[in-house]
Amino acid sequence: MKIRVEHLSKRFGSFVAVDDVSFEVADGSLVALLGPSGSGKSTLLRILAGLESADSGQVWFDDESATDLHTRMRGVGFVFQHYALFRHLTVERNIGFGLDVRGVDKASVRRKVKELLALTGLSGLEDRYPSQLSGGQRQRVALARALAPEPKLLLLDEPFGAVDAKVREELRQWLRRLHDEVGVTSIFVTHDQEEAFAVSDRVLVVHRGRIEQNGTPMEILDNPATEFVARFVGEVNVLPASLRGDTAHSGALQAKVSGEVPAGLAHLVIRSYDLKLWREDPGVATVQRVVTFGDRVRVQALVDGAGPIVAQFPRRSSLLKNIVPGSRVQIEVTTARAYPAETSSLHPMAAAQ
Repeated sequence: MKIRVEHLSKRFGSFVAVDDVSFEVADGSLVALLGPSGSGKSTLLRILAGLESADSGQVWFDDESATDLHTRMRGVGFVFQHYALFRHLTVERNIGFGLDVRGVDKASVRRKVKELLALTGLSGLEDRYPSQLSGGQRQRVALARALAPEPKLLLLDEPFGAVDAKVREELRQWLRRLHDEVGVTSIFVTHDQEEAFAVSDRVLVVHRGRIEQNGTPMEILDNPATEFVARFVGEVNVLPASLRGDTAHSGALQAKVSGEVPAGLAHLVIRSYDLKLWREDPGVATVQRVVTFGDRVRVQALVDGAGPIVAQFPRRSSLLKNIVPGSRVQIEVTTARAYPAETSSLHPMAAAQ
């Protein structure tokens, strides 16, 4: 099922949760709604599910209006962050619950549940209760239950937020494989950019109730449409700068900027991996810290006349030779973008995630 949303808005008192939002989701695709807490992601999802009513706007499922359609008539499966399993029911009965309430015969329910147990890697656990399962297993049960009625649209609200990092990584990979096999149109909400990029076909970046950018993970990473997207996605450095042609000047640092170049004062945005630095006197910056994280090394430096920056390198990079706190370094910027300074205030720390 393809989805079309037109000029959707929703208020809670004076708070604008969704502000004139329009987008489309292609049939069979997996799309992420990515943004910080309170940006309106979950409200959008609940409106699509029919759990909230929009103040204005239209929702279309396969070119048919679903705006006023009752939740039970939408053909939507919903997976909540905290599983919402029935504690007194076994795994088998939890998965088959939606079919039971629809009056499906018991033989068909058992057959469908057996199929979903195998599909979700839960075979052999059908007689267990939720309290006897791990967090990852409970989330799989919740997803199997949502898939049992064969929904046309699957909605997932922070589906992996309640499990630890290792399980979350395993569930991401599993969800992508499951989606490719089942093929149901799916939309999931997350504030985790790594999760959104690893799983989805397209990402909608949501901020203050509006869609800041709609694109593939690579489009959003390489060509952020706004300063907010650039700051929110990936580790970046943000420095005050003046522009002369397509060159930004921030203290002793100079950088060619790509994309549209604003006039006058700007915020220069550079991703941490788009910097090269090497030891050189006199250089343009002083190294403050060198920190190792697994196979990556983070170098923090203070640019003369500007502010702090962070660069990342592979642990065995030759550029790291003799880079120690207190050393002077030269800096080359491989890719940078500039945004009008008046669009947002500059955070006092230059490095933002």
